[in-house]
Amino acid sequence: MRPDSALFEVNSSVSVELFREAMSRLGAPVTVVATDGPAGRHGLTVSAITSVSDTPPTVLVCLNRSNRSHEAFRGNGVVGISILGHGHDGVAGVFASSRRTSDEKFASGVWRVGRTGAPLLDDAAVTLDCMIEDIRVSGTHDVLFCVVRDIVISERIATGLAWCGRAFHHLPFAPLTAPLAAQDTA
Repeated sequence: MRPDSALFEVNSSVSVELFREAMSRLGAPVTVVATDGPAGRHGLTVSAITSVSDTPPTVLVCLNRSNRSHEAFRGNGVVGISILGHGHDGVAGVFASSRRTSDEKFASGVWRVGRTGAPLLDDAAVTLDCMIEDIRVSGTHDVLFCVVRDIVISERIATGLAWCGRAFHHLPFAPLTAPLAAQDTA
């Protein structure tokens, strides 16, 4: 681990192709991240997301700075994260396309507006309504640290959508505990 105050130039002999192949074998959740506000409504399919802390509830999302929606996320400061499940393969494909307009993307599925103003897929397995707290730069991507303001967990979606080996897979969820089930407002 390097000290925070030190500056290092990172050189790697690992090729981009080899790295991408290695990462294709790492299973990841499939989510749609979306934003709306003064910088416009945008969304894309993302698998680079993970929890950071439960106090306060925080997740991180990695966005390529060359993505056309990147500046909208920075400008709006809100992120709606829709964790996809069974039946959402099509939505994931639409939001992964760089050829589709924002209007075409949001025509796929039924959307609601979260407390922060961020778009959330109404029938997602889980939605996280977030505000961006911090942004860090790493290589070609920005890492957005997002504080979760609201969560909706659906009991109707029994499997999560995962991406591994360049294909979708469905993984079963464990049953909800009674206190969490009462919070489902979808």
